[in-house]
Amino acid sequence: MGADMRVGRALDGAGRGDYFTPMAIREIITAPDPRLKQVSKPVEKVDDALRALMDDMLETMYAAPGIGLAAIQVGEPVRVIVMDLAREDEEPQPRYFVNPEITWRSDDKAVYEEGCLSVPDYYEEVERPAEATVKFLDYEGKEQVLECDGLLATCIQHEMDHLEGVLFIDYLSRLKRDRAIKKVQKLKRHQELA
Repeated sequence: MGADMRVGRALDGAGRGDYFTPMAIREIITAPDPRLKQVSKPVEKVDDALRALMDDMLETMYAAPGIGLAAIQVGEPVRVIVMDLAREDEEPQPRYFVNPEITWRSDDKAVYEEGCLSVPDYYEEVERPAEATVKFLDYEGKEQVLECDGLLATCIQHEMDHLEGVLFIDYLSRLKRDRAIKKVQKLKRHQELA
């Protein structure tokens, strides 16, 4: 999920600043790349290779800047999400979700203006359940359950959509969806010429 509130930070797996931790900023895939429509595969185990991917994803998300990123957005079709909803003036609060599964959604709805790092510079209001409960494995591979509301609920649902090959613009009218894709393609052309 995109955001204008973040600056890049170098963090270790526990969210502590460490400029000696080897992390890489990866390229974020943008629409209409067909890889974004893939359904991501479950992770078999949380190991050092997966933690390295999550570290890269977090660094990529901070550099973009954004507040959430699914593995497929960096070309890895696995069920992994990273997220940090802390504001720029707050301590980092990285979250890692491996094989996340929503076990409950509220009937009440909430509307947030969403953006996406794979649909840069485009924002639209999307209605989603206001609350959700998610079960997942954390950075260490331990099972966790998290009750979400507000921006956290919106962000987790947005990122989990990526794992199913769904973008937030898929909730919009065809006209708005086409407009978003054209804007991304125009932005990409300008970047290639620069």
